[in-house]
Amino acid sequence: MQHVAVHPSPDSITTDDVTTLPELLRCRCHRSPEREAYRQCEAGVWRSYSWREVEGLVAHWQAALAGENLVSGDRVALLLRNCVDWVCFDLAAQSLGLVVVPLYTADHAENTANILADSGARLLLVGHLDQWIAVAGLRTRFPHLSHVLCLEMPLPPVPDASIRVSFVAQWLPREAAPQINLAKDPHTLATIVYTSGTTGRPRGVMLSHANILSDIQAVVRHVQIDPDDLFLSFLPLSHAFERTAGCYLPMLTGSCVAYAREISTLVEDLAIVRPTILVSVPRIYERIYGRLQQQLGERGALTRALVRWTQELGWRQFQASHHHGTALGRWERLWRLVLQYLVARPFLAHFGGRLRLAVSGGAPLSVPVSRYLVGLGLPLMQGYGLTEAAPVVSVNRPEDNVPESAGIPLPGIEVRIGEQNELLVRGPNVMMGYWNQPEDTAKAIDAEGWLHTGDQGRIENGHVFIVGRLKEIVVLSTGEKVTPDDVEMALIEDPLIDQAMVVGEGKPYLAALLVLNSRAWGALAKRWSLLPEDSAALADGRLQQHLENLCRQSLARFPEYAQVRRCWVTLEPWTIDNGLLTPTLKLKRPVIERRFAEHILKLYVGHLSPV
Repeated sequence: MQHVAVHPSPDSITTDDVTTLPELLRCRCHRSPEREAYRQCEAGVWRSYSWREVEGLVAHWQAALAGENLVSGDRVALLLRNCVDWVCFDLAAQSLGLVVVPLYTADHAENTANILADSGARLLLVGHLDQWIAVAGLRTRFPHLSHVLCLEMPLPPVPDASIRVSFVAQWLPREAAPQINLAKDPHTLATIVYTSGTTGRPRGVMLSHANILSDIQAVVRHVQIDPDDLFLSFLPLSHAFERTAGCYLPMLTGSCVAYAREISTLVEDLAIVRPTILVSVPRIYERIYGRLQQQLGERGALTRALVRWTQELGWRQFQASHHHGTALGRWERLWRLVLQYLVARPFLAHFGGRLRLAVSGGAPLSVPVSRYLVGLGLPLMQGYGLTEAAPVVSVNRPEDNVPESAGIPLPGIEVRIGEQNELLVRGPNVMMGYWNQPEDTAKAIDAEGWLHTGDQGRIENGHVFIVGRLKEIVVLSTGEKVTPDDVEMALIEDPLIDQAMVVGEGKPYLAALLVLNSRAWGALAKRWSLLPEDSAALADGRLQQHLENLCRQSLARFPEYAQVRRCWVTLEPWTIDNGLLTPTLKLKRPVIERRFAEHILKLYVGHLSPV
């Protein structure tokens, strides 16, 4: 399929205008100084920042950083929630030739210490003092760090430590000269982004200015982004997907970014901000789908029927307009208009009512979930990328949206299928390599410049389809191979199951570890006169039978060898805090297997014991 380029907005900046990220910011500030750049909640009030104000703030950060004993190429880290200061520190540091190392605020101190040590960071910016205290006990691992900056002034005194701690309000100068830019070479290192590390220690992905700029330029040639668009940012800016698509991309197009307060207030923030573009990982959309299914389960049969009818007519209309499906009849079109008003519009109002693009990336999105939400009118488009590719490789387009695919490769990015159906990527967005790991770099990027993604895929009609991971295939003792992601996504479509992990390597059949939705389990337990909070209730035979039936129904389209035979269940969620999810919400499979090894063993030996 031939790629049809989108004509970027006249206000969009091109590579003819800039060659580095600090130049991108400077050009944007000069081109549209009075336009709204950012919006965030401060002391309960939403405050707006113009590009002119951002330019002044960056100049202050730059002047303060220039006073530190740092030289071009030094690494500086930040452990901070999404906010305007995050962006200002990032661009100010890069303008001095410093290399920015973003850290996850939800990460464990151990992992943070490892990254500080591996990167050799000399300066660290934290949001509040507790974040520094959490890693201060491990500071012998990162002796290069000499200065810690704290954004919020603490109430208690700073603990005595043989390291300089400053508070930003006191550290920033009162006056600052206009910002300068020492970063002129597009091929120099701009940032080191550490991967989530689902199977081991994270690796530092080295991205140049050219890597990131080429990627956002390709996006605006692929999907229409306008200056009037409003992004709601809630994924951590330490995530390469959010940083590229939710920070540098809006800077390129002159769009505004509003920073959500917390994930817990996301629903409220959507209603307040009313974004036009939402960038998220699949887990958020899956939660929305699960919540909707839960609510429908508590409603009457008529409501459920109306929603189902709305979704079915919406999906058929989508198919007809995108993929030459059968067009709706006259009366169906009329009913669709009525149902859009009665059902779809209230559903979309939860997103603010103005959303024109909802992008899912970072992991595969369940096809049934995607189809369901698209059928209800959510303009949902799946994409594919990885940190090593800066990170966007492909994405669907509104006029050519195949929900089960990861879209069409961006202009200038090549993809092909290699050995073992591995997806290979080549283009100006491919990383410089892994920090201090030349052997791993050589394994990842071959002599012809192809990045070996580790993802298995296929390409049909120009669209990329991700079918699994090379290293995440369960090989049963029968020799059959199963991609666990596919099975897990099918299981969590049921409102009863919040999280699932399939096991069975070298075993005769598949089993699953399941985290139940507390609300759905509570309703089920009440029906059976069980106490939902009683762990013994999870061993009730009725629940086991119910789960067996659920697995059969959810996996009906899967071959016999991919059926889940036994389950162990728990009510305790797998989270970042308890070490079972990465900061990007991916399962830490080896960690989960070790944590629940005894329960997994019981799924294959003797009587099933779920608790």
